[in-house]
Amino acid sequence: MNNDLKRPIRVLVAKVGLDGHDRGAKVVATSLRDAGMEVIYTGLRQTPEMVVNTALQEDVDAIGISILSGAHMTVFPKVWQLMKEKGLTNVLLTGGGIIPDEDMRTLQAAGVGKLFPPSAPTTEIAAYITAWVQEHRNFK
Repeated sequence: MNNDLKRPIRVLVAKVGLDGHDRGAKVVATSLRDAGMEVIYTGLRQTPEMVVNTALQEDVDAIGISILSGAHMTVFPKVWQLMKEKGLTNVLLTGGGIIPDEDMRTLQAAGVGKLFPPSAPTTEIAAYITAWVQEHRNFK
């Protein structure tokens, strides 16, 4: 990973699985871009392997997964496992969608970053990613 603290934050926004609802992911991607981040949007129907491989190729600081399908307890652990296998443990894994609070807590305890409900302000998402990257980038 690049240690240059002056380069823009790079975020991969992904839709994993068969969930075809991408309006929220596109809104978040646009908001992060407006906040000065470089955003790579993968489009629909990505596999966890595709997401992690793209994150590795694009040298991202964060991966944001949008999930509305209810498969969050499968998708996030699989992506996190693949990230660890590929050495991406200093990349933030975050996301959002329709995820019950209890599941959010379970995923965060397993190493996933903060997760956001559909009502979360995009400024809050951008601020969280920015703060996380500023704190962790120098360790990459």
